[in-house]
Amino acid sequence: MLTEAMATTDTATSLPAPWHRHLHSTLAADEPVEAWLTLDLDASLHFADSALVMTTRRLIACSADGHITIWPLALSMELHASDHAGVGTLALHSEAERLAIWRFTLTHNPAALRFNRRFDQILEALREGREPGPTPAVLCAQCQAPLPPDEDDCPACSGTIDQPPSTWTLFRLWRFAKPYKGQLLAGFLLTLAATGATLVPPYLTMPLMDNVLIPYQNGQQIDTSLVVLYLGGLLASAVVAWGLGWARTYILALFSERIGADLRTTTYDHLLRQSLEYFGNKRTGDLMARISSETDRICVFLSLHALDFATDVLMIIMTAVILASINPWLALVTLVPLPFIAWLIHLVRDRLRTGFDKTGRVWGEITSVLADTIPGIRVVKAFAQEKRESERFHEANRINLEANDKLNRVWSLFSPTVALLTEIGLLVVWAFGIWQVANNDITVGVLTAFLAYIGRFYGRLDSMSRIVSVTQKAAAGAKRVFDILDHASSVPEPTNPVHLKGVTGQITVSKVGFRYGNRAVLRDVDLAIQPGEMIGLVGHSGSGKSTLVNLMCRFYDVSEGAIRIDGVDVRSVPVAEYRQHIGLVLQEPFLFFGTIAENIAYGRPGATRDEIVAAARAAHAHEFILRLPQGYDSLVGERGQGLSGGERQRISIARALLIDPKILILDEATSSVDTETEKEIQKALDNLVRGRTTIAIAHRLSTLRKANRLVVMDRGRVVEEGDHDTLIERRGFYWRLYEAQQRQVDAEAVTLSAPVLPSAHTAGIAAEPALK
Repeated sequence: MLTEAMATTDTATSLPAPWHRHLHSTLAADEPVEAWLTLDLDASLHFADSALVMTTRRLIACSADGHITIWPLALSMELHASDHAGVGTLALHSEAERLAIWRFTLTHNPAALRFNRRFDQILEALREGREPGPTPAVLCAQCQAPLPPDEDDCPACSGTIDQPPSTWTLFRLWRFAKPYKGQLLAGFLLTLAATGATLVPPYLTMPLMDNVLIPYQNGQQIDTSLVVLYLGGLLASAVVAWGLGWARTYILALFSERIGADLRTTTYDHLLRQSLEYFGNKRTGDLMARISSETDRICVFLSLHALDFATDVLMIIMTAVILASINPWLALVTLVPLPFIAWLIHLVRDRLRTGFDKTGRVWGEITSVLADTIPGIRVVKAFAQEKRESERFHEANRINLEANDKLNRVWSLFSPTVALLTEIGLLVVWAFGIWQVANNDITVGVLTAFLAYIGRFYGRLDSMSRIVSVTQKAAAGAKRVFDILDHASSVPEPTNPVHLKGVTGQITVSKVGFRYGNRAVLRDVDLAIQPGEMIGLVGHSGSGKSTLVNLMCRFYDVSEGAIRIDGVDVRSVPVAEYRQHIGLVLQEPFLFFGTIAENIAYGRPGATRDEIVAAARAAHAHEFILRLPQGYDSLVGERGQGLSGGERQRISIARALLIDPKILILDEATSSVDTETEKEIQKALDNLVRGRTTIAIAHRLSTLRKANRLVVMDRGRVVEEGDHDTLIERRGFYWRLYEAQQRQVDAEAVTLSAPVLPSAHTAGIAAEPALK
C-alpha cells in the first residue's frame, strides 16, 4: 500500500519498519523525514520494491536489498513526474544532466505527485533561504475541499463516500412528497379517524359486560334495547373504520406511487446528465437495480409499511391514553415490556441497516452479471463460456444467499423475542388485573375492556418491531438512490450560459491537458481548426486521438486549458445546445431497438420520411434498407442485431447526417465496413463535408489523403501538422507510420496473391492492417 509521510522528529514513526531498518544508520538524529514514497518497478519495468526518502538536506533512494544511493539537495536540481501507457516516471535532473530515474505503476501516481510537490516546495524554500513550511493541503478543483492522502479524486465530488445507510435518509424523500402534501395531510387525517374508530369496540365491551351480561348471570333480564344499542354501536364503528381505512389506503397508495414515479424519473434524468467518466466507474446492472428495484422497495415502504407505522404509532398513543383514563395503575403495568423491546430494537437496527445495504449491493452484482451476459450472449456462445458465466451467476447468487441468511439469523431471533416479551407483559396484566378484581378495585367489564385494548396495544408493538426490518431495507435503498442524485456531474451546466448564434464551426484548442484518473492522456495540445476544414487525426493507439474528440464533444471537460467554438468556451454553452451542432459517428455503431427509420431519425424525431430517405441515400444505406422485408419500417434487434457491421455503421452515419451539423466527427467511422462499402461512403462524405468542419480519425491512412490537414499525435501531444504530401516530405513521425503501414500492406498483397489454399496461418492475416 502506497503511503506518503510528512515531516516528524521521529523517523521511526515516519517510515514503515522495513525501510526504517535500512535507513536508520543513514539518517542523522536531527534530520527529520520530510516525505517518503514507495515504488514498485525497477529500471527494466520488472516488479521490485524500493523507496525514496527526502529530507531538507538530501534525497535518498533505497532498494529492497538495502542498497542506498544519496543525492545532496542542490539549488539547480529538478524533479519531474510524468506517466505514459500505464507507467509513471520520476526523473531527477541537475543543471547539466539527468541524475536518476525511477519507474512505478499508476497506483502510486497520486503519492508520486505529492512527493514531487513537496520536493519543489523544499527547493523553493532553500533558494529563498528559509525553512520549508508544512505541506500545503491539495484542494479539489471543484469544491475546494482538501483531498485525502494518496488520492487525486475528491470523495465528495466523485460520489465515493461510503457510509452505512441511516434511517434519517428516508426523511430526504420529503422533497418528492412536498408536491403531494395535500394528499398526505388527507391520508393522515383519515388514518387518525380510522384509528379512533377501531378503538370504539373495546370501549363498548365495558357497559356490555357490566350492564348486560354480568346482571344476566345474577338473575336479571337482558335489556334488549341496550343490547341493540351496544351491538349497533359496534357495527357502526366497524363500518366507519372500514370506509375510512379504504379511503386512507387508496389515497396514500396513490401518494406513494407518485413519489416512486417522481423518484425514478428524477434519478434517471440526473443519471443522463452525468458525464461519461461517471459511467466508466459504474456497472450497468447496478445502476439498473438502483433505479428499478430500489425505488420500488421505497414505494412499497411508503404505500404499505409507512402507513402501518403511522397507524401503529397513533394506535399506541390513543390506546395508552384510554388505558390511563380507565385505570392508571393497570396502564403502568402494561408498559413493563416497552424498555426491553426498545433496547432490542436499538440492538438489531444497526445490524439490519448494514445487512440490507450489503444485500442491495450484492443484488446489483447479480443484475450486473445478467446485464453483461445477455447482451454479450453471442460472444459467450462463440467462446463456449456458458459454464463460466453460469458459475459467475451461481457465485453472485451464493453471496446474495449468504448475506440474506446472515440477516435472517438476526431477524429470526428478534421477532420471536418481541412476541415473547409481549406475551409475558400480557400475563403480568392478567395477574395484576385479577388481583384488582379480587380487591374490588375494578369490575370484570373494565378488565375485559383493558385486555381487549392491551391485545391491540401489544399487537401494534409487535407490528412496529417488524417495521424495523422494512424501514432499514428502505433506508438502504434510499441511500443507494441518493448516491446517484448527490453525484455532481464532471461536465456541469454553466452558471451564466452563453447561447451560440450562427455557428460557423471554428474550433480552437488552447493548451489543453486531460487526466483520466491517475493517467495523463493529453498534455499542452494546441490546435486551430477553421470553418469547413477537414482535419485528420493520426497516431498510434493510445496517442489521445479519441480523447481529444471526446473533449470536443464535451463528453469530458478539460483538466487544463480550454476548447472554444467560434471563440466561445464550450464550458459556457449549455451542454444540449452545444451538442446539437455536432454530428458524431462512433467506431462501434450502436442502434436502439426499433425500426430503421426511428434509428436514423434518433437525433431529429420529427424528421419526415423524405428527409430520412435522403440521409440514408447520402450514407449509401438506401439500397440495402429497401432489400429488408419492411424496408424503413423493418425492426432492428437490440444493439442492431440482424444487421451486419457495415450496415449498422451506414445507418449511424445517416443518423449523424440527418441533423445537418456544423461540426462532423468521424471516430474511425469506416473501421467496420469492407473496402467496397468504404469507397461508397467516402464518395458520399466528399460531398457532405463541404461547408462543415470535419474531424476524422481513421485507422487506414489512405482514407485521410483528402483531408485539408493531418494532425499527428503521440503520447498525448501534437507532434506534426500538415497535408499528406508535406508530412511525407518531412520524413518524420507520420512518414514512419505511413511506411510501416505500406510495407505491411505490400507483404499481405504478396501473401494473398499466392496460389495456396487458406490455412490456419494465412486465414489469420487481415486484408488491410489497422493502425489505431
